[in-house]
Amino acid sequence: MQQLNIYEAKTNFSKLVELASQGETFIIAKSGKALAQLVPLSSSTSKPFQFGTLLGAIKTSDDFDEPLADDVLDLFEGNH
Repeated sequence: MQQLNIYEAKTNFSKLVELASQGETFIIAKSGKALAQLVPLSSSTSKPFQFGTLLGAIKTSDDFDEPLADDVLDLFEGNH
């Protein structure tokens, strides 16, 4: 893992991103103090989102969108 100052990282940003995509990791520092880390994305984050993965896992009652009872609504509106 290589440490670079902000100026070096800014100057070579495209190259660093390319190297990070190949698995390398870099620490970006200011005045010798590490501030950030440039790391490759894991392969799990590059998978496309698949709709329907939670199908059947979430249940809602038939009346979930009915108006709230007056006493409950008063609590939300601060009228207690």
